[in-house]
Amino acid sequence: MESPGAKFTIVIIAIVAIIAISAVIIMNPESGEKNKEDANSTNVAQEEKEEEKNIDYMANAEKQLAMPEEGETVAIMHVKDYGDIKLKFFADKAPKAVENFLTHAKEEYYNGVTFHRVMEDFMIQGGDPEGTGAGGESIWGEGFGEEIDDTLVPYRGSLCMASAGFGNSSIGSQFFITQAKPTDDNRAYFNQIGIDEKLMEAYEKYGGYMSLNGYYTVFGQVYEGMDVVDKIAKTKVEDNGAGEMSSPVKKVVIESIDVEEYKK
Repeated sequence: MESPGAKFTIVIIAIVAIIAISAVIIMNPESGEKNKEDANSTNVAQEEKEEEKNIDYMANAEKQLAMPEEGETVAIMHVKDYGDIKLKFFADKAPKAVENFLTHAKEEYYNGVTFHRVMEDFMIQGGDPEGTGAGGESIWGEGFGEEIDDTLVPYRGSLCMASAGFGNSSIGSQFFITQAKPTDDNRAYFNQIGIDEKLMEAYEKYGGYMSLNGYYTVFGQVYEGMDVVDKIAKTKVEDNGAGEMSSPVKKVVIESIDVEEYKK
């Protein structure tokens, strides 16, 4: 009979393997390999950078997740059969990503587009007119690079730009919303790959997906409608054709996105 300690070790190894595979936001299936090869050295460098700057993650998180200010630009995403997801933006930290998303929204680019990749306890991804995960483009007709800011972290409800791999200037129209709540399993994984303990404290309070931090542009935040995101995350999914159970069996459609000024 295996000891409880042995079983726990096996469970943790399995969890690490599964989450490591799912942590790459797919646009180009070949893009994950370089990220995996560089992950350990990058995480060590990132941890040293965070320690040098003495980042106050908790204070930054409270600001990131706060309600919008009066007159601030917000977007209301109407998802068919699910409800509304309300988003605020960080134009001062990620100006290109914000301009790209809002312009697409105003020009109705996202109308009728689906959430083509849904993974409960991770994220929901959309913004591809083809609905395959391989399509879409920016408002400039070409990809652009990440806008990484230390004060913005992929907490639960963060709005991020998808890409084909960090540093490839491949950002187009695809985005994702992190849905993961804090769990002991994820914390064990994040600790194993060397996430800063102060960031872990913020994660335990606010959730999210910390292994994405520093790789994907956080340019907005859900301020109302996480119940809608959670309902979408629970939708039945099937194989997406690449061996990943992430394609909704019934399409999850963005009917429209209204861009307006926030009023209390």
